[in-house]
Amino acid sequence: MKLKFYKIREGAKIPERAHSSDAGMDVFYCPNGDYMGKLYNTKDFWIPQGASRLLPTGLKTEVPPGHMLEIKNKSGVASKRQLVVGACIIDPGYDGEVYINLHNLGTTTQIIKPGEKIAQAVLVPVVYCDIEESDEDDLNQGADRGDGGFGSTGRF
Repeated sequence: MKLKFYKIREGAKIPERAHSSDAGMDVFYCPNGDYMGKLYNTKDFWIPQGASRLLPTGLKTEVPPGHMLEIKNKSGVASKRQLVVGACIIDPGYDGEVYINLHNLGTTTQIIKPGEKIAQAVLVPVVYCDIEESDEDDLNQGADRGDGGFGSTGRF
């Protein structure tokens, strides 16, 4: 299977795997001079502490039917710079530019340079199912877990 990408502007980089066995393909920042309708003169992208931004990649892709392209954190970007991925699914029918939603969870502004790795993309098969409303709360009857969640099994 091949995943096709199209560069919509100069400077865009096609995603790449650092190692042939990697699940994720590195995705790179490619400035477009525009953010949310405002033109910027710098090609560097600033993400203030506590802020969320959409970073352009300069790419379009064609996700095959029955799949989604899931955008995931790069471990180094997340652990060293506290930049984590927000909205993260690209559906087969989407034909616009791919943007990466990054949140700065750190205490300092992060500056992203053109061509920097910002996330990774993983092509994932999707199982489609029919959706049905239940008239009774009879879901998971007989399961031994119950409604415990969010640390209900303890720390260790």
